[in-house]
Amino acid sequence: MNREYLRWYSPRLERDMELLVFGHAGAKVLMFPTRDGRFWQYEQIGIVASLAEKLNAGHLQLYCIEGLAGETFYGAGRHPSERIRRHRAFEEYILNEVLPLMAQKNDHECTIVHGCSLGAFQAASLVFRHPHLFRKLVAFSGRYDLTMQVESFTDLFDGYYDDDIYFHTPTHFLPGLACELQLDKLRQVDIVLTIGDADPFVDNNRYLSRLLADKQISHHLHVWDGRAHRAGAWRRMAPLYI
Repeated sequence: MNREYLRWYSPRLERDMELLVFGHAGAKVLMFPTRDGRFWQYEQIGIVASLAEKLNAGHLQLYCIEGLAGETFYGAGRHPSERIRRHRAFEEYILNEVLPLMAQKNDHECTIVHGCSLGAFQAASLVFRHPHLFRKLVAFSGRYDLTMQVESFTDLFDGYYDDDIYFHTPTHFLPGLACELQLDKLRQVDIVLTIGDADPFVDNNRYLSRLLADKQISHHLHVWDGRAHRAGAWRRMAPLYI
């Protein structure tokens, strides 16, 4: 299997950024790690191996990036307004540095975005905000409202709220989304959400599913038995849905 390590200085983030590329051809998959994960997480926990057949056959090519959770949503030393501004800069890095790199290396017409846990939020926020750039979203075990408190998961903005938080939070901006062009593009995206029926974010996933249905955006919500917010479940999900 092709494995390539890349690193460059990002002017938008003012720091070096790293990523791993797996596979040689096929649909491009932009992969966001979990809160504590690095760019090598999906190799470490076996998700890359679970996709080996598709990678070796040239059906998929993975781009595993840094998530910068410690500088954005989990940046406890930063004011919440700075956390969301840093996330906005991270989005600019994705749009203006990572996606052009992917297009340069691989001209396949299909770009998929994937993430687990916090990575699912980042993936969904990106796709729902820029649906014209993507063909598929695959999100595992996501919380799509980082202001909500569930079990040990707290409001990541400590009660602070502004327009940036609103426009980057899928379950906040989707109800008011009235742009027919953006809605039409969203209706063309293959959206796959997964969650366990005992997972802390199951109600939030069902709420997001209702919002999408209200906007006539087709999607698939797969509810697994038990608690699926773990690497073992994600390894089984990946070859089924990516």
